[in-house]
Amino acid sequence: MTDHRPFRALLVEDDAVSAAFLEAALARVPLQVDLARDCAQARALAAGRGYDLWVFDANLPDGRGDALLRILRTGSTTPAIAHTAAREVEEHESLLAAGFLEVLVKPLSTAEIVAAARMALGLVAEAPTAAVPDTTRPLWDDASALRALLGDRGHLFALRGLFRPELEALEATLRAAIDDGDHADLRSTLHRLRASCGFVGAARLGDAAATLAATDANAGWPGFAATLQETLDQFPEG
Repeated sequence: MTDHRPFRALLVEDDAVSAAFLEAALARVPLQVDLARDCAQARALAAGRGYDLWVFDANLPDGRGDALLRILRTGSTTPAIAHTAAREVEEHESLLAAGFLEVLVKPLSTAEIVAAARMALGLVAEAPTAAVPDTTRPLWDDASALRALLGDRGHLFALRGLFRPELEALEATLRAAIDDGDHADLRSTLHRLRASCGFVGAARLGDAAATLAATDANAGWPGFAATLQETLDQFPEG
């Protein structure tokens, strides 16, 4: 990497809020970012362009990030980073075994993403500093969201603008998955929700999503639905 062309990354992320956050964070490396919403788009982009870095979500609408990496890895040594809302050790071990240099756990801060990307590109020697988890869980936590966004309030408002319509459609989406017994769709939706909540500061709803994912869905639904409604009722303006 001794030429003067800009570094370019392929970001694979299907959630609009997460994608907007990650694109803005990677731009600080600095990186030019091409966004793919699923594995098929990622394969098409990778076939037509060389990348300095791959940043893949672990769970995508048409497959998994580790399977995508194995396909693209043929004949390529491009460094890759995975990001996921899953905290299970087995999931992280599987992603690392597939060839990812690092597995980042959402919600992420801009500083974490920038540090991990720069290390993967060989631009820094030190590992990124782990984020300190919050100990308080208000309904809306502007302070934690702004820390993740390096104080960029305009970016926070933009992400919340993307988040609100998703939130308004969420109850119907989750109820349909529960009523149909579609556990894969339920897990996938809650996975994306937890990540988005971290980016926009919807702290209590993120916790409720984690609880619903870990319990019987029908039994856990009333508590989750109440938190969802409260989050919408008190959605920040501006």
